[in-house]
Parts: sequence; structure tokens; C-alpha cells
Amino acid sequence: MAVKMRLRRMGAKKAPSYRIVVADSRYPRDGRFIEEVGFYNPMTNPAEVKIDAEKAKKWISNGAQPTETVRALLKNAGVLD
Repeated sequence: MAVKMRLRRMGAKKAPSYRIVVADSRYPRDGRFIEEVGFYNPMTNPAEVKIDAEKAKKWISNGAQPTETVRALLKNAGVLD
């Protein structure tokens, strides 16, 4: 099972917000997920990012691969080095 940390789109049309989730890579983007690790809202200025660092580190140590966007968000939040 290939596990990924990725964004799940929420919010209204033309006003997206995202949840950072851990999901099997075979599941659809907005479909089933294993656990929610954070929140990202690009519509505010500056963008609002809330990440549970403990959960994120646990999943990365267990082999979850973050997508490029999630990797950048984790680096900005100080979870990844």
C-alpha cells in the first residue's frame, strides 16, 4: 500500500481551502483518507497553514510520501528539515 500525504480540496467554488491528509495513493483526491494532519487556506493573506507536527512526523517516519506541495508546506512550518 503506497501511502501519501496530500491535499484534499474543500470549500466553495472559486474559494478553495485544503486539508492535509494521509491517504492510499489509489484513492481519489477528495475520497477516502486514513488521517487528517493539517489545514491550508491559500485565500487569506498571508496563507493560513495549521499542521499537527507530531502526526506528520509519525506518518513520514512510517513511510508516507508527501507530494511536492505538501512537502513545501511542511518545510515552511518547520516539520521537515
